[in-house]
Amino acid sequence: MSQSPDSRSLLSASSQLNLMEVESIDDKEFDIPQVDTPPTLESILSQMEEEEEDPFVLEDTCLLNTDNMDAQSYDTSSLASSDSGDPAHLKRKRRTLDQNAAVHGSVLRLSLLKGISAQIVAAADKVDAGLPTAIAMSGVIAVGTSHGLALVFDTNQALRLCLGSKTTGAEFGAVSALSINQDCSRVLCGFAKGQITMWDLANGKLLRTITDAHPPGTAILHVKFTDDPTLAVCNDSGGSVFELTFRRVMGIRSCDSRCLFSGSKGEVCCIEPLRTPPDFRDHPITCYSLLAMASLTKILIIGLKPSLNVWMTLPYTKSDPSSVPQLAWQFVPVQKTVNPMLAFCKGDSVHFLLVKKEETDTIHVIKQRQLQLSCDIISLNWINSCSLVLLDSHEKLHVVDRPTQDILETLDLEQVQLVYNSRHFKSLATGGNVSQALALVGEKACYQSLSSYAGQIVCLGTKSAHIMSLRNWKERLDCLLKQEHFTEALSLAWSFHEGTAKAVVGLHGDSQKRKAVISDKMVEILLHFTEYAVKKCPEQGKLQVLEQHFQEVVPVLVDYCLLLQKADLLFNQLYSRLVENMVAKGVFLESLESYIVANRLGHITTPVMKDLLAHYHDNGMMDSLERCIVHLDVTSLDIQQVVQVCWNNQLYDAVIYIFNRGMNDYITPMEKLFSVIGPRVREGRSLTGDDVVMGNKLLVYISCCLAGRAYPIGDIPEDLVVQVKYQVFEFLIRLHSGDSSQKEEVFPFIHTLLHFDTREFLNVLAMTEESPSMRTDFPNTRSCCIQTFDDVQNDKQALEYQQRIVDILLQVMVDNPDFTPSQVGGLFTFLARQLAKPNNTLFVNRNLFDQVLEFLCCPDDDSRHTERQQVLLELLQVGGVVQFNEERLFTLAEKAKFYQICEFLYEKKHLYDRIVDCYLQDPLRKAEIFSYIHNLMSMPGYSSEEKLKVKEKVLQHMQELVSLDPGKLADLVVWHFTEEVQTIISELQASLCVSLQDDSLLFQFLRCLLKFQEGCQATSRLPLESEFYELLLDLMCRFEPQELLKFLHTSQHYRLEEAIQITEKYHCNEAKAYLLEKKGDIPGAFAGLLQTLKERLDVLAAEMSGGIGGGVDGRDEEEANGEFTLTTVKSSLNQMILFCHRNCQNLDQEQRKDLWFPLLDTMMASQKEVMGLSDKHISDGLKEMTLKVLNCMSSFISLPAIIQQILQDPVYGRGKLAEIQGLILGMLDTFTYEQTLLETTTNLLNHDLHWSLAHLRSAVTKGLHPRQDCCNICLQHYKRKQDASEEIIVFSCGHLYHLQCLQQKDSGWGAASEPQQPWRCYKCSSSHGGRGGACSEPNRSRSASLAQTRFSSGHHEKGTETHRKKVVAVATLDVQQELSWDHLRGLYRGPSRLSILSEVSHGHSSEKAGFLLPAQPESFHLKLAPPPLFEE
Repeated sequence: MSQSPDSRSLLSASSQLNLMEVESIDDKEFDIPQVDTPPTLESILSQMEEEEEDPFVLEDTCLLNTDNMDAQSYDTSSLASSDSGDPAHLKRKRRTLDQNAAVHGSVLRLSLLKGISAQIVAAADKVDAGLPTAIAMSGVIAVGTSHGLALVFDTNQALRLCLGSKTTGAEFGAVSALSINQDCSRVLCGFAKGQITMWDLANGKLLRTITDAHPPGTAILHVKFTDDPTLAVCNDSGGSVFELTFRRVMGIRSCDSRCLFSGSKGEVCCIEPLRTPPDFRDHPITCYSLLAMASLTKILIIGLKPSLNVWMTLPYTKSDPSSVPQLAWQFVPVQKTVNPMLAFCKGDSVHFLLVKKEETDTIHVIKQRQLQLSCDIISLNWINSCSLVLLDSHEKLHVVDRPTQDILETLDLEQVQLVYNSRHFKSLATGGNVSQALALVGEKACYQSLSSYAGQIVCLGTKSAHIMSLRNWKERLDCLLKQEHFTEALSLAWSFHEGTAKAVVGLHGDSQKRKAVISDKMVEILLHFTEYAVKKCPEQGKLQVLEQHFQEVVPVLVDYCLLLQKADLLFNQLYSRLVENMVAKGVFLESLESYIVANRLGHITTPVMKDLLAHYHDNGMMDSLERCIVHLDVTSLDIQQVVQVCWNNQLYDAVIYIFNRGMNDYITPMEKLFSVIGPRVREGRSLTGDDVVMGNKLLVYISCCLAGRAYPIGDIPEDLVVQVKYQVFEFLIRLHSGDSSQKEEVFPFIHTLLHFDTREFLNVLAMTEESPSMRTDFPNTRSCCIQTFDDVQNDKQALEYQQRIVDILLQVMVDNPDFTPSQVGGLFTFLARQLAKPNNTLFVNRNLFDQVLEFLCCPDDDSRHTERQQVLLELLQVGGVVQFNEERLFTLAEKAKFYQICEFLYEKKHLYDRIVDCYLQDPLRKAEIFSYIHNLMSMPGYSSEEKLKVKEKVLQHMQELVSLDPGKLADLVVWHFTEEVQTIISELQASLCVSLQDDSLLFQFLRCLLKFQEGCQATSRLPLESEFYELLLDLMCRFEPQELLKFLHTSQHYRLEEAIQITEKYHCNEAKAYLLEKKGDIPGAFAGLLQTLKERLDVLAAEMSGGIGGGVDGRDEEEANGEFTLTTVKSSLNQMILFCHRNCQNLDQEQRKDLWFPLLDTMMASQKEVMGLSDKHISDGLKEMTLKVLNCMSSFISLPAIIQQILQDPVYGRGKLAEIQGLILGMLDTFTYEQTLLETTTNLLNHDLHWSLAHLRSAVTKGLHPRQDCCNICLQHYKRKQDASEEIIVFSCGHLYHLQCLQQKDSGWGAASEPQQPWRCYKCSSSHGGRGGACSEPNRSRSASLAQTRFSSGHHEKGTETHRKKVVAVATLDVQQELSWDHLRGLYRGPSRLSILSEVSHGHSSEKAGFLLPAQPESFHLKLAPPPLFEE
C-alpha cells in the first residue's frame, strides 16, 4: 500500500490522488466463506481489500464511457425506495451524461471514495448494518445507517470507529442526521424516533443520550453544531427548532433544551448555523452565533447570542409547494471586506443575502442579485467564495459562478444513486404524524446526503460515497487534452492567461508570474497540437478533406502564437513541422493573409516570405499578395524580388508602398505610372479597364501625397510631409518628362491628368472633403480628409504652387481645341468655386472672370445647367465678386433661365411679387411656390405693402396655380385669401369651365376648399354661399358620383330643391331618393329607388339572354359580367329594404303595402324573366333575394296579406303553385320558427321568475340570530326587568335593540305605535355607529333588509304563558335586505333573459304582436327565420 497523507482533512488528501478507471463493485468479491466463528463487526469493517493498491484513489467519473460500463453496477433505483418507501422514485427516468462546456472545460472532479464505498457495502451485506442514510464531513467522514450505526472514517478512508449497535438501532431507529464539531472531537447523531446521541471521536465513547430535547413522536431532521462546542441546534419533523446547551457539572453531563421556533407557527424544514472557518475566527459577527432557518413560507435569520434576537424575516416568492428549501453560508469578499453571505433557494431561484455588522452593534442584511435557473433545486452548497454546486430534481449537478451567474458545468449524478431523506420527513418510524405540506417537501429532500467542508463536497449513495472538488487549472487543461480537444484547451488556457476564467484553482503569484506559467503551458499545447495534426491527418482521401483538416488546425496555431507574441515559435518550430506536408504548408501560408491585413503580423522571416511569394504567385492569388505586401514591414522583404513580381503582375499599390516605405521615394512611382498611361491618353486611344484602374490609382496617390497620407494605408513620416508635398507640386508643373520627345507638349503630366478625367483631377485639387482645422505645416496632426489649397494658405511656397497650377490650367485649357467645352466649363466651375471662398488668395484676370460669367450664363449650352446655376449662386451669396453689373447679370440670367439667380437679385431689391413669377417659370421649383407664398404671408419681417403686392400677383395667376395643384391652392386660400374666396371661385368658374379637364380642376379645388369648410370651427368658416355647394354637387355628379351620398350626408349648406333638380338632371336616383326622403316625399323616393332596381334587373336579364349560344370565351365574359350585375342588384335591393325599414314605423298598414308589394312584385317578375335560362347561379341569387324581401316584410305585413298578394299574380292565379312552392314553404318555416321562439322565450322567462322568487322567499324566511344578548344602544340585557314585558327588535345584521332605545335615538319613521313601522339598524346606518351607508341613500327604490321581526319578552301575569312572543312581519326591504338581494342577483351570472328581450323589442309593431323589429341601430336585425331553402 502506498503511503497515506498525513493530514486530518480530505482537502490535502485529494490533492495527492491519482486518476484511475472506475471499477464496478462485484458482490462476489466480498463473499465470506463459511466459518465456525462469525467475525465481529469491527473486525469485518476494519479489513482492507487486498486487491486495492491505494485506499485514497479517487475515481474520476468525468471521462467514463457509459457504453462500456457494466449496467448491473448502476441499474438500481434512485434510492428513495430504500429510504422513503415511495414507489414514485423507482420510476425516475435515466438520463445520459451531458457534454462539458468547451469554454470552461471540466471544472468539477467527481471521484468515488472507493475504500469507504466498499466498506459501506460490506457492512450492509455481511453484518446487517443497514443501508446508508446520512453523511457528514469535517476532519473525518461519518456515515449513518438505517440500523442506527454511525461509521467514522479517517482521511485514509480507513474505518476508525463504529458508533452504536444494532440494539441501539432497534430502539432509536435509523440515523437521520449527523454533525461533527469544529475540532473533530464530538459527533452528534439524530435518530428517526427522535433521540439524539453525542459520541467522543477520540475513543468512541457515548457521552450523552438526549431523549427529551423536543416533543416525542417526531423524527430528528437536522442536528447541527455551532461554533461554540457547547451549543447545538436541532430540527424535528414537527417543524420546530430547539437550542441544545451542553453542560458538565461535577463530572455529570447534561443538556438543556430551549424552543427557538414552534412548528405551529409554520414548519421549519431546514436550519443552517453560521460556522466560521479558522481564518475568520476573529470576525466581529461570530459573537452573535447566527442561525438561518427555512420554513415552508419564509426565511429567518436569528442570533443566539448574547440573547435571542430575530434579525431578518423574508417571505418566499410564489413557488411549487413540493420545492425543497435550501440554505448555505459562505464568507465572501465584497468591496475589500469579507462578510458572510447566505444563499437560499426554493424552486428555481437562488437568492443571496449579505450579512454585515454595523457600528451600532446591529446586523444589517443586504439583498444581492438573485440567480434564476430553469430547474427545481434540491441541494445547495458552496464550494468556494465564488462558486456554488446545485443539484436539481433530475439529479443533474450544476456548477455556477455567482458573480457572473454562468453555469460552468453540468454533471449527471444518476449513477451515484443518491440517498433521499423522505422517510424521516414523513416520520414513518413514529407513525407518520406530520403535515401533508412537510411530507410533500420530503419527497425530494436529500439534506443528509451531501455535506461540504473546506472546498470539498461528499455525496452519499446507497452503495457508494463520492467526493467533489474543483480541479486545478492544469487538471482542467489535461482533461481536455486527454480527449484531444486541443482548440478548447487553448481557449481555456487563454482565459486563464487573461484572468477571465471562472473557478480557477492552483494559480499563485502576481499577474506576470501567472501569465508566464500559463504561457509555457500553452506553448507545450501548441507543439503537441501540431504533432497531433500532422500525425492524425488522413493519409488517403480527397484534397478537400486534407485542406479541411488543416484549416481547422492551422488558424488556431497562428492565432494563439500571435496572442502570446511568439512569432519565433510560429515560424521556426511550428512552420518547420507543418512544411513537411504540402497541404499544411499551403493552408499555413494562406491563413497568414488575414493576420497581416489586420496588422497583427507585421514581420515575416525571410524563408517564410520567400515561400509566401512563390505560393501566392503559383496559385494566382495576386490580389491577396498585394494586400499582404502593403501591410508588411519593408525590412522583411527582398525588395528587388518583390518589386519585379509586382511590376510583372501590375500590383501598383504594392510598388508604391515599397518605393515609399523602403526608399522614401514618392516620385518614381508617379513617373512609372505616367510612362504607362501617358502615351495612350495623349494619343486619344480608348482606355482599357486596367488603364482606368491605373489612372484612378494615380489620382488617389497624388491626393494622398498632398494630404500627408501614405498610400494605400498609413501616414507619411512627419518629417517628410512638407517635402513630399512640394515634390508632388514640382513634378506636376514640369515642362517635360524625363524621356520626352520633340512632339511632347509642355506640362505633360497636367495634360495627361486633364485628358484622363478633367473633373476628378480638378476635384483632387479642390478637395472633396474639407477640414478647416488642417494645415500644411502641422506635423503632429493626421486626418482622413483630403488636403488641398485651403490647407496650405499659411505657407507662402504652397500658395505660389497653387497660383502656378491655376495659371498652367488656364494656359493649357483656354483656347485649346483638344478640350471640349464641357471640360473647359469644368475648369471655370472649379475657378468660380475657389474665387467664391471667403479666404481666397487666387488671382484671376478680369477678362477671364468675364469669360467665367459668359460661360456660366451661356443660353446655348444646356449641359450641366443646374451645376452652372449653383456655381454662380455661390458666387453671389458669398460676395466673392463685387465688381459686376447687376443689370447685365440679370439679363444674362434671364436668357440662361437661371431663375434662382433672378430670385436672389429680386430678394435684394425686395421685389417679392416678381419672385412669384420666377417660381412659376422654373420647371424644377414650381411645386415649391405654395410653400414660398405661405411662408412669406405668415412670417413677420415683411411689410403690408409687400404682402399686398404678392397677394395681387397670386390672384392674377390663380388659374395657373389651380392647374398646378388644386389641393395646395385650396389650403393657401383658406389661410390667406378668406375675404377673396367668392371672387376666386367665380373667376375660376368663368375661366376654367371650358373643357372637361378644366371642370375637373375646379371640382378638385372646390372639394378641398369645402372639405376644410365642413371640418373647421364656426368662427373660422369661409363666407361661402349655397350656390358654391350646389356647384360642387353638380361637378360631383359628373366626376365622382360614388361620393355623392357621403357628401349629402355630411354637408348641410345646400338648398334641398336645387339639389333635387341637380341629381335629377344627372339621373343620380339614389342621391335623389335620399333628398326626397329628407324632404318627406316617401313615395317619390321609393319610386326612384325602385326604378334603379328595375333598370339593374333589366340589365341582368339582358346579359343572361344575350349570353346564350356564345362561344366558350364569350360565355366566361358574360358570366363575369352577370356576377358583377348581380352584386349591384343586391346592393340596390339592400338599400330599398333599409329604406322601407326606416319609414315603415311612421306609416299605416296600407302605406306599408304600397312600399313592400311593388318591391315584391318587381323581384317576382325578375324571376319569371330568367326562368328557363341555364345560369342557375343567377337564378338562385334572385330567389334568395326574393325570400329576403318576404322575410323582411313579414315584420310589417301580415302573412295572409302576403300570400294573397302572391296569389293575385296572373301566373299564380291559374294554379301554378309549384313555382312558388319555395316561397310558401319558406313562410311556413318562418311561422314555425317564430312559434317555437315564442314558446321557448316564455318558458325561460317563467323559469327565471320562479328561480328569483324562490331564492328571495328562502332569504326572507330565514331566521335571525343575535350576535349578543344586550342592546347595542343602552348596553343592558334585553331583559332589563324580569317582571315587565318589553319589545325588542333584531335586525338581519345581528344587532339587537330595545324598542324604546331606538325611538329615543330617532332611528325610525312615523309614530312608534304603527305596527308596520320600518326600522333601521342604528349601529350599521347611523353616523354615530361608524358603519354608515344606509342613511346616505334615502331615495332608493326599496328599503334594504331581508326581514324585521319584533317580539316581546318578559313575564306576564300569573296563569298566562311565559315567554309568549309577539311577531310582526315587515314586508319592505331595508339596506341589509338590499345588499342580500344584490348578492343573490350576482349568483346568476350574465344578463337576464328578460332584459335581453326587452332591449330587442323596443320597436315592435303595434299591430303585429310577436314580430320584433329593432328601432336602433339600423344595421341590427333580429333574424326570425331559418336560412331559406332553394328548389333543386
